[in-house]
Amino acid sequence: MLIFSEPYEATNGTVVITVTRTGWRSGVEHPVGVYSVSSTGTQWLPAVDANRHALVGVCTGFVAALLGTIAVVRRPPWPNLTPEVMRAIAAAKAAESRD
Repeated sequence: MLIFSEPYEATNGTVVITVTRTGWRSGVEHPVGVYSVSSTGTQWLPAVDANRHALVGVCTGFVAALLGTIAVVRRPPWPNLTPEVMRAIAAAKAAESRD
């Protein structure tokens, strides 16, 4: 449910009306934004929750770091193809073809 506050007139003649939303179960009010009414017109200014944006950024970074760590720590399912292993495979194939 949206709740509009009493209009407040600033010193420059602008009328400010705040808008909040009440949580259905908690009854806690969360800011939604502000209507600014002046001689030039009406303007809607949404409220930005910087803590929520920061939380999304931190969670995204955590997931990226976790996936990167898993990719580095976990050994891939294919064989380790170092030069020594490649020479051993070539020698085994050569020995197999001679038999």
